[in-house]
Amino acid sequence: MPPPVVGLLHPGEMGAAVGARLHEAGHEVRWASAGRSAQTARRARAAGLVDAGTVAALADDADLVLSVCPPHAARDVAAAAGACRGVYVDCNAIAPVTVRALGELLPHARLVDGGIVGPPPETRARTRLYVSGPAAEEVRDRLDAALDVRVVPGDVGAASALKMAYAAWTKGTSALLLAARGLARAEGVEAALLEEWALSQPDLQARSESAAAAAAAKGWRWEEEMRQIDGALAAAGLPAGFGGAAAEVYARAPRAGDLDAVLGALRARPG
Repeated sequence: MPPPVVGLLHPGEMGAAVGARLHEAGHEVRWASAGRSAQTARRARAAGLVDAGTVAALADDADLVLSVCPPHAARDVAAAAGACRGVYVDCNAIAPVTVRALGELLPHARLVDGGIVGPPPETRARTRLYVSGPAAEEVRDRLDAALDVRVVPGDVGAASALKMAYAAWTKGTSALLLAARGLARAEGVEAALLEEWALSQPDLQARSESAAAAAAAKGWRWEEEMRQIDGALAAAGLPAGFGGAAAEVYARAPRAGDLDAVLGALRARPG
């Protein structure tokens, strides 16, 4: 079977890296330049992507469409690709109930649920694409030469549930760590906390500094992801609220800056 024509919506940092791996494996990967920025166009060219012009044209021609976008945009991207008649893989960090609802926007497509775990892929071993749903095995078989695609047993929503549970720990605990260090600084006991961390939790100082850098760079993407996690917890009958607090941490984080800038911003009420 020849490699499918893949449509990619949209080539941000993660999407462009995914597209580059697919292009290197012999796939024709298309993107839609209409309404996108010059920076996105540069990333697409560097990844070897072919411009289909519009999302509608891309969705109509591609055998398989991958949606890789910020969580808050997942629904709008699916609606724009409503003409898709192939396989539509939502790879975004959204709750199971959210991804299931996308089927209403894609009446002619076969919807596959996806969740990406890991950094933008430089090699297939570093990043996993988990997929679930009736066409999940087809996605694995057709893309596995380029990406580490792993099928999660279950229907649409299973892969997103895995992603939500994973991110609840990784990004949720990073937000809690920043809030804890922010509390210590606000109360004048940060030096004492760092001394205790050095004795009993020697990795936490470096982790808090790494969390601050990540929050400044990517917090604007993670805010909605944390809210989706709260929705997933509530829908499962579990205590929620963790995600909402983490979302507030990431909402307050500046778009750039070091630990001092991030901790300073956490105390400033928005608006």
